[in-house]
Amino acid sequence: MRLRHIEIFQAIRQTGSVSAAAQLLHVSQPAVTKVLQHAELQLGFPLFLRVRGKLQPTPEALALESEVEKVTESLQGVRRMAQSLRREPGHSVRIGAIPALALSLLPPAIHQWTTRYPDIACELSSAHSRELMQNLLMREVDVALTLQLPDHPGLKAQALASGYAHVPFGVLLVDAQLSVVHLNGVAEEILMRWRSPLRVKSGTLAAADAKSTAALRQLVADACTVHDGVAPGPGGDLLLRAGEAYEAGIDVVLSVGPTAGTEVSGFLRPRHAIIYLHQTSLALPGGFADHARKLFDLTPTEARLAAALAGGLTLKDAAIHQGIRFSTARFYLHGIFRKTRTNQQSQLVALLKSTLPLIRRG
Repeated sequence: MRLRHIEIFQAIRQTGSVSAAAQLLHVSQPAVTKVLQHAELQLGFPLFLRVRGKLQPTPEALALESEVEKVTESLQGVRRMAQSLRREPGHSVRIGAIPALALSLLPPAIHQWTTRYPDIACELSSAHSRELMQNLLMREVDVALTLQLPDHPGLKAQALASGYAHVPFGVLLVDAQLSVVHLNGVAEEILMRWRSPLRVKSGTLAAADAKSTAALRQLVADACTVHDGVAPGPGGDLLLRAGEAYEAGIDVVLSVGPTAGTEVSGFLRPRHAIIYLHQTSLALPGGFADHARKLFDLTPTEARLAAALAGGLTLKDAAIHQGIRFSTARFYLHGIFRKTRTNQQSQLVALLKSTLPLIRRG
């Protein structure tokens, strides 16, 4: 299959019809049909059959799908790398950070940067630790701030600071069973807030719902587990919402990491985990997705994904929230970039939030 065949195949799988695939790719319906027919002719078997007026993938198409996704992700990686290489060095600094740091420490620091260096733009994006490592390797960010030093030969890492008594975000030390060993004052305030999605019950940390508690327990267990007798797992990040998406409430962003070699108020716990907390509000006005759809001529799916990103979710979490695959979310994101004339997630979010006055006046 050629790359154009793969692009058409995936677009039809995502949208469910030739006409919708044509709309997604901004080409005519006959053009999509022609490419599909050419792909099937080369392969020697059909990829889709029409069943009761709808296109259904054949068993051969389903067998190809996982390999097609690998090719698509590799191609998107090439495009991202090429886009990064086109960037003229010295005119901007791109910083990636875990959500807890991106929402607390970095905004005032970036404000100071732009005041001191007005001619050099500073772009901030947030992502999980594993994604930040990949972003560095793909040259999509210049610097990444995480909880632990990455173990990768292609990355240079340096510890910047330690100590948590006076930081502007919450810090907890817990064991593998989520029993709280230590917490600073900010963490205590967050846990005591009314409708906080995170709380302590009988000395044990828990989220407001069972699903989030299970996810938190898995992250902490990973950070407390020694892998191959060498080092703890990397942990991860989690967003806890006080209510349904886009509703007002107290939202908590947390990042979990291992404590190996880390001292917190006299505690040295190599088999415990550190949790960083930041309280925020990710609520958007009602009808924001429809507002973005009309303003930028987005499809309903693109508009919902854009709204989720503007609401503070990472692309991975937005994909989970929308019930789509991460590779599919990336595919839609490129369409959003094209329609909004942006080329980075941070630019897209900034653009979307800049339109909030329009919806409020409306």
